[in-house]
Amino acid sequence: MMLDMYETAAYIRLSSDDGDKEESNSVGNQRKLILNYIKKKQDLKYVGEYVDDGYTGLNFKRPGFQKLLNDIKIGKINCVIVKDLSRFGRDYIETGRYLERYFPDMGVRFIAITDGIDSDKGEYDMLLPIKNLFNQQYAKDISGKVYSAVKTKQQAGEFIGAFPSYGYKKAPDNKNRLIIDEPAAEVVRRIYSMYLQGYGKQTIAKKLNEDGIPCPTEYKRLNGDNYINCRKLDSTMYWTQSTIKHILSKEIYTGNMVQGTRHQRMKGRQKLLDKSQWIVVRNTHEPIIDRETWDKVQVLLKRQHRDLELTKNNSIFAGFLKCGDCGRSMMKNSWKRADGSRTYSFYCGTYKRNGTQFCSPHTLPAALLEQIVLDDLKMIIQNVSDLKKIVDSQSAQMKEKTKSYEKKLHQLSRELERVKNLKRAVYEDYREDLISKKEFIEYREEYLKQEEHIQKQIDILENAQEDNPQETFHENPWVKRLLEMRDIEKLDRDIVVEMIDEIRVYENRRIVIRYNFSDEFENLFPETCELREAR
Repeated sequence: MMLDMYETAAYIRLSSDDGDKEESNSVGNQRKLILNYIKKKQDLKYVGEYVDDGYTGLNFKRPGFQKLLNDIKIGKINCVIVKDLSRFGRDYIETGRYLERYFPDMGVRFIAITDGIDSDKGEYDMLLPIKNLFNQQYAKDISGKVYSAVKTKQQAGEFIGAFPSYGYKKAPDNKNRLIIDEPAAEVVRRIYSMYLQGYGKQTIAKKLNEDGIPCPTEYKRLNGDNYINCRKLDSTMYWTQSTIKHILSKEIYTGNMVQGTRHQRMKGRQKLLDKSQWIVVRNTHEPIIDRETWDKVQVLLKRQHRDLELTKNNSIFAGFLKCGDCGRSMMKNSWKRADGSRTYSFYCGTYKRNGTQFCSPHTLPAALLEQIVLDDLKMIIQNVSDLKKIVDSQSAQMKEKTKSYEKKLHQLSRELERVKNLKRAVYEDYREDLISKKEFIEYREEYLKQEEHIQKQIDILENAQEDNPQETFHENPWVKRLLEMRDIEKLDRDIVVEMIDEIRVYENRRIVIRYNFSDEFENLFPETCELREAR
């Protein structure tokens, strides 16, 4: 007797977000189980596999699954096999729609091996919808447990990442412990040494590229790691200034484990946490850089913006002045007064070298510039002090506002749950043939729109609470630093390097001061970015 042959595809899914157990549900284990099953069935012809590694089961927007659907449409596949129902999906409604409507309509046989489901052998198990519902709830429940377990490991100083920082590797006998990767560690030491010697980040990157030293991404690739950098590909094959800065900023090189810098909600995006929330455990592994060296580098990263030859130019503004029109650096010109003292002014470098046909003088006396910057900095400090008083006085109002937020958030959460229940109910009506397919789709789309609208309102409220301007203001390190400078009466080189990013000089003694905190204070003090006219 001839058997009807089924063009059979294996569907495999793995996602740590769902709490999948690495040992039992790995891609390799799923593949092995499915292939062994097919070998025993004479009516199944294996045509290929569709894999979604790292995708949640709470939705079906997965590349492997979408390709599977496309091949079903063109008639390439008429049988789908999964290890178990949870590998197919964890969303109760969507899973039921595919298994009870879509696959039967397309003439597709569905097999879930460990659940004992085979649509060719009769009706689905009546408990199938309940299993789907449990799978969906399990994903949400286990996600919280996984997060808790991961955090516990992080707090114990265990490394839980996929790839260690450049300079380290996982210990052969313990994947949660780091040991030094000597070839890469030597490069890290060289980077720190060069930076302390006065080399800039760009210069260090250029030198490493010239010496043919693989950058971190390329180094991982050469060592056989399946590592993909999230940045653009054109910046992953060579050393860049940002890579050097990243290495110079990592506390992990001092022997401290730094983890938990980001948080991701289920179905959400990763969010960078404030440094106060990071999990730092000291002395968990051998350091590559001693603490004293690392501390010195951190100070230089905050203050040393340019390589300056101060022995040749004793101006406190050296390296910070640009012509506002041509963009060329300003030059210093000094002369003696009648009393023998020296004074100097700044001129556009293009003008000094090439004359008026290329740019104008942009003359600005050094003493006047220093006074303008000092007065401007004093004004900002006063504004910060005044704003702090205002913020403090509004704290009681903000507490009341927070209560209002929480009340509204509770109401929206209840409304969201109500809409979800309605969506489930309309699906049950559709299954029982109480409503038509067209009616189901219309109701479902309407509830999805309501769900999305309510969720957006919840997100707005949550973001409003997270972006509390008072908390941001008080926690801003620049606020603390500026308040410490209340009694400033004179500028020096250290203050200029710490506070100023760039000063642009225009004709008629007008200047634009760009501070290192300008981006953070742009909304608070927009006037700090305006042109200032000096007479």
